[in-house]
Amino acid sequence: MNYSETLEYLFSQLPMYQRQGAAAFKKDLSNTLALCELLGNPQNKFKSIHIAGTNGKGSVSHMLASVFQEAGYKVGLYTSPHLTDFRERIKINGEMISEQSVIGFVDNYKSGFEEIKPSFFEMTVALAFDHFANSKVDIAIIETGLGGRLDSTNVITPELSVITNIGYDHQQFLGETLPEIAGEKAGIIKPNVPVVVGEFQQEVAEVFEAKARETNSRLRFANREWETREEVLEDDKLQMKIRHYDGMELEVESELSGPHQAKNLITALEAIRTLSDASWNVTREHFKASINHVVSNTGLKGRWQVLGRNPLIIADTGHNREGLEPNIKRLLSNRNPEQLHFVWGMVNDKDVAKTFAMLPKEASYYFCKPDVPRGLEVSVLSEKASEIELKFSIYNSVQTALEAAKNKAQSEDIIYVGGSTFVVAEVV
Repeated sequence: MNYSETLEYLFSQLPMYQRQGAAAFKKDLSNTLALCELLGNPQNKFKSIHIAGTNGKGSVSHMLASVFQEAGYKVGLYTSPHLTDFRERIKINGEMISEQSVIGFVDNYKSGFEEIKPSFFEMTVALAFDHFANSKVDIAIIETGLGGRLDSTNVITPELSVITNIGYDHQQFLGETLPEIAGEKAGIIKPNVPVVVGEFQQEVAEVFEAKARETNSRLRFANREWETREEVLEDDKLQMKIRHYDGMELEVESELSGPHQAKNLITALEAIRTLSDASWNVTREHFKASINHVVSNTGLKGRWQVLGRNPLIIADTGHNREGLEPNIKRLLSNRNPEQLHFVWGMVNDKDVAKTFAMLPKEASYYFCKPDVPRGLEVSVLSEKASEIELKFSIYNSVQTALEAAKNKAQSEDIIYVGGSTFVVAEVV
């Protein structure tokens, strides 16, 4: 098979959660373990950091990859979903896996795959592990896909487990309450492996504390170790002064200027601090340089990404309450609601009414459907929007919606592209 045929095999012959939803969700790790056995257990051949959480895990993963790159290590990075190219999911020192490596992997093991019948995600995780092992990476940053306990990535024994935060998302799989969701995320904590939780949240802290006691894992909450003062500079960089409660201070600038990034940064910083006694040669200077070069080092996209100016165009993949509310607050701190234009689409397992309740009524909305099977029909958006009297128009693609917003917006306005990762993927 050539590369396009290989991708077609991956995308269409096997279930893929990002496109199909619940049909692709597996409730155990048996397929992943069978795949790893087929490949010679590559997950045991490299060191790793495992990252879960409702929001921020992608940014923290890229931050940590950037830190280790700056320190001179060969760093694997596995994240999901991809935005524009499948190969974004699997990188080494910022370089995507080659097309030939993807082709070779499928060709070499296709008969075994057809016996195991793995999902798209299970196969992709196996590909990442195989690539990292064969490439002899020094360390790999592994982001969970959904949850933690039953996530296909949860067959590694990492140097460190990181859980960014807990919010409501994917309740149909992870549970209806925050403690239930936290219990699923806490499933990545391994015996005698330290764990960093980004945010101390009273409702779920005991879940992590109990799991840490059970596994004899040292636990730290990053926001109980560090305090930050942040300022967005004119060039869209985030300048932060960070102080640890033992007196250590650090001043950094970050290419990532979204409203979540201070939390993500101290989570990454506490992760590095926790690993500092494990023979990793990572210094303050490496950390400062890496945070200022996250995008250039790793190719991260879609996190408060500026796509244009006059009007200012921002794309962000936040799609649940915890991801969206700070974004809306930032937008409203800079402009009147009438100056905001939302190019908006969603997927069909999200609560439209709850999402719309967060959005300013005085703004203008340009509804579109992301080009994936899970994309929500614009008729559903328009029906819900009419009920609360939002000002909207509908378009047959994300690009036509964005062009309409550009034509209507004044130079001092803001166009925000979001609502779904898949909407952002069509413009970045």
